[in-house]
Amino acid sequence: MKKQNEAILAQNFQTKSVFVAIVGRPNVGKSSMTNRLVGEKVAIVTSKPQTTRTRITGVVTRGPVQYVLLDTPGVHKARNKLGQRMDKTASESMGDVDVTMMLFEPYGDLNESEKSLVAAMRGPAIAVINKTDLLKSPEDLQARKQQLEELGVFQKIYTASVRADEGCDELFAVLEQYGQIGPHYFDDDAYTDMPEKELVAEIIREKALLFMRDEIPHGIAVVIERFKERENSDIIDIDANIFCERESHKGMVIGKGGAMLKKIASAARTDCEDFLGCRVNLQCWVKVKSDWRDNEYLLNSFGFRQQKN
Repeated sequence: MKKQNEAILAQNFQTKSVFVAIVGRPNVGKSSMTNRLVGEKVAIVTSKPQTTRTRITGVVTRGPVQYVLLDTPGVHKARNKLGQRMDKTASESMGDVDVTMMLFEPYGDLNESEKSLVAAMRGPAIAVINKTDLLKSPEDLQARKQQLEELGVFQKIYTASVRADEGCDELFAVLEQYGQIGPHYFDDDAYTDMPEKELVAEIIREKALLFMRDEIPHGIAVVIERFKERENSDIIDIDANIFCERESHKGMVIGKGGAMLKKIASAARTDCEDFLGCRVNLQCWVKVKSDWRDNEYLLNSFGFRQQKN
């Protein structure tokens, strides 16, 4: 009897991993949901579309279960080679995972990008109606659920609100059902596979998106040229190049008397010090690379290589 109980106990604590693709239209809350589930900021968040450009991995380990969350770019009508890579990353991510979690808003017709994602689904998928804090009536929620059920691709439909922190923790039990028994692929205390340099670059770009006009930040790329800890000190020296596509944009990023660049760098430095846990000396420069979003070589050198499955 003792051996039988030990066997049952061992079976109950077998490790498993579940890989989850988080997909949906731009601004539906994919990055906010990823950050909420992970409990750390692994994806930058703004109210502007195309904030997420590459597939970002968030990792959550709860006892024997490890959740690997793949936050994907919002699918949109591509206008350049960068946009094409973003769309391809989002659609291909659904083939790499145990389950796809597609986020929807409570209102509005499905756009062509959402319809394309639905049509591309092949494996298990669930739908999550996010932003339920915006609902005007229970009848509206029921109508939305029925609309998604009629698509015929989702095994279940759930509701959540990242902003109101409702229904998010419940998703862990849902996603666990799709887990595969086997080893954890990341250290149990890891929360992302992104190198610190990439996280710093994303934070700088986030501040540019937040502080500047819509038409400029999408033409911005950030590359970290130096990331070095000082000897016998708790200071990290970071040099970053902010690339834009036009000379006129360069002037806007710098701002009058350097005010905009200083604002971006100051806010980014504060965030970097928070997650690095030390002081940061951040120096930013602005350079021009014309039409880099349509240049294969520059896309690769800026870190937008097409990700392998």
